[in-house]
Amino acid sequence: MRRFSTGRTVIRRDVHRSGRVWSEHALRVIEDTGETLLAACPPGAETRWPTLYARARADEDRSIRLAAFDAMAADTWELTAATWQQTEVLLWRPQHAWFSVNALYTDAGLRTWYVNFEHPATRTPDGYDTLDLTVDLLVAPDLTTWRWKDEDEYAHVRRLGIVTDAEHEAVTSARDEALAMIEERSGPFADAAAWQTWRWDSLWPTPRLGDGRDEQ
Repeated sequence: MRRFSTGRTVIRRDVHRSGRVWSEHALRVIEDTGETLLAACPPGAETRWPTLYARARADEDRSIRLAAFDAMAADTWELTAATWQQTEVLLWRPQHAWFSVNALYTDAGLRTWYVNFEHPATRTPDGYDTLDLTVDLLVAPDLTTWRWKDEDEYAHVRRLGIVTDAEHEAVTSARDEALAMIEERSGPFADAAAWQTWRWDSLWPTPRLGDGRDEQ
């Protein structure tokens, strides 16, 4: 199993089943056991998004987000350079799971836990490949409440065939697995107090896409 050294830049890519890249995100490695990757980024970290998706984020227009998925289904999207905005992110990525756990921070501290449902990770020389499956779980910092996010988008990508029946079954199981981790306080939730106090070190360089590709 490929392992990445602490401090190096890795690139998280969303890759469509056609083999085309849907997005890229530069991250700094915090720790890597080979089976679980812990990575992070601050605002300003380099990304590339589908042009429509980037416009939807800038305009806060959900209808454009749906149009971006239409472009994915038609294999007609183009990528545009962008940067991560607003929050620091600490990401826990187990190798074989159909989700990652992200903690999002503002100046006030931990804003929310964000469980992102996605393909199991495939490690690459530069980082890892996955595919975001659109539905998410938002969890309160103290783990007492949670709610589902973007289920309308999930229904849309299901209609478009972007998420297959087999992938839907995997996501359904992953939802139960994630909720069980919260209830049991396992995985990253077992050390929630340490995650509460984590912050990006201002001395660390902002992750850039070229830095990840340059390292071997």
